[in-house]
Amino acid sequence: MKKIVFLTGAGISVESGFSTFRGANGLWEEYKVEDVASIEGYWRNPSLVINFYNKLRKQLVESSPNEGHRLVASLEEHFDTTVVTQNVDDLHERAGSSNVIHLHGELMKVTSSSNPNDPRCIQTLTPERLDIHIGDKAKDGSQLRPFIVWFGEAVPMMEEAAKAAMQADIFVVIGTSLNVYPAAGLISYVPQGTKIYLIDPNPVRVPYGIDVHTIQKGASEGMKELKEILLAQK
Repeated sequence: MKKIVFLTGAGISVESGFSTFRGANGLWEEYKVEDVASIEGYWRNPSLVINFYNKLRKQLVESSPNEGHRLVASLEEHFDTTVVTQNVDDLHERAGSSNVIHLHGELMKVTSSSNPNDPRCIQTLTPERLDIHIGDKAKDGSQLRPFIVWFGEAVPMMEEAAKAAMQADIFVVIGTSLNVYPAAGLISYVPQGTKIYLIDPNPVRVPYGIDVHTIQKGASEGMKELKEILLAQK
């Protein structure tokens, strides 16, 4: 079975009504990125950051996977599929994708402020319990914080994502500008000769020398076209 690897960004979740820092949404426009998405911002004002992500979780649970997410998941019937996502939402999982690598963390999880990548300290929240508060403790006794990889922090899943990219027979980029590193660098790990597809309604600058088949559509319409292409080639 051929291995297909997806790299997804904000563009695949926009159709679900779940925006990001680059999207136009009132929640994001209230805050500076450096205040709520950097490790320095967290230590400067942990209460602001914790409350920001509490609000964002409420938006997430009211959002649903769109056709783009579902079509990605449906390809598991035909390919060995891995999704590498820059998104912190759980929409890929809710659509049925079973192998998802989150580069930038997961919004529905919280962890230790002292040891954020210690698996013993990572907890998954539920729609019934979406909020954490100042004073809520992780197993190591430190303040619980969002399980998000902020600017200024290492990307612990990058090595696993690079391994997946190196094994790809088909590599698909959906809804990301290829401007945010290290995630944008994943395309350079793809073996020479691998078919690369890019789905985005906007022009995307691709690294020089990499041959890419572009589908200039939104995630759902683009995935419909791509699925037809891939199944016709099987």
